[in-house]
Amino acid sequence: MATASAPGKIILFGEHAVVYGRPALAVPVTQIHADVDVTASSRPGIWIHAPDVNLHAELSSLPSDHPIASVLHNFFFAFGISPVPSLDISITSTIPVASGLGSGAAVTVALMRALSSHLDKLMTDEQVNTFAYEIEKLHHGTPSGIDNTVVTYARPVYFIKGQPIETFKVGAPFTLVIADTGISALTKESVSDVRKLWEADKVRWEKVFDEIGVIVRNAKEKIENGEWRALGALMDSNHALLQEMTVSSPELDSLVESARRSGASGAKLSGGGRGGNMIALVEKDKAAQVAEAILSAGARRTIITEIS
Repeated sequence: MATASAPGKIILFGEHAVVYGRPALAVPVTQIHADVDVTASSRPGIWIHAPDVNLHAELSSLPSDHPIASVLHNFFFAFGISPVPSLDISITSTIPVASGLGSGAAVTVALMRALSSHLDKLMTDEQVNTFAYEIEKLHHGTPSGIDNTVVTYARPVYFIKGQPIETFKVGAPFTLVIADTGISALTKESVSDVRKLWEADKVRWEKVFDEIGVIVRNAKEKIENGEWRALGALMDSNHALLQEMTVSSPELDSLVESARRSGASGAKLSGGGRGGNMIALVEKDKAAQVAEAILSAGARRTIITEIS
């Protein structure tokens, strides 16, 4: 049996603008992860068991564009594996789906690593990342590439699309509360809507993206210098620009406001928006109280995580 795991991720700053060449900051969230086991099967075919999404099926019964099927088909094609051996593939994940925490990328990365190990087709991190990005494009249209990058390397990343990956150091640990609205929202749709806005008025939106780029660079400097308390105001400014972009929602705004009122230093949506998650910067000893307030305001679940 071959096994592999991949963490979730959260974007700290720069979502959406990153698609247009501005930087973004993202970090792995190791408290949540996707796990894949691959074993030889005693029955013909490739049998996929993913109880979290109630999937128990043989590969040939799935449409070719099914997220898991597309990974398998592309992997076998890329390595010229034919005939394909009979396999049992078990997939479990604690990462909420469609909530900006990198669920799809984590499943893809864990699945590829488990397959490559079982079939003796070892892949470098760079190869895994490139492959995972191609899969992301199938399902998200024009993704930034940040999900697959952070999940593959499992390190804090300063990311500019099309440029070499740059990890960054955390000068002093800081605490975030991540809260899920419970609303599933497709990143592909919000990315597409932002593109329509940009196409209709490129001058205006390029200025907005520039403002976000300045916020991201400032945030990276503060994190590296251990000045994490300065991130709160930057989060608030970034959220306001995302609201302007129409990718927030009443539910996200409510959780953001609740976090601020209950003692968070700053808060913003994270990821594609329209649902999914928000994040709040908190003093470590206030994390539980802020998480409780956010839950009372309607969050489905919260995760308290330390970025270090």
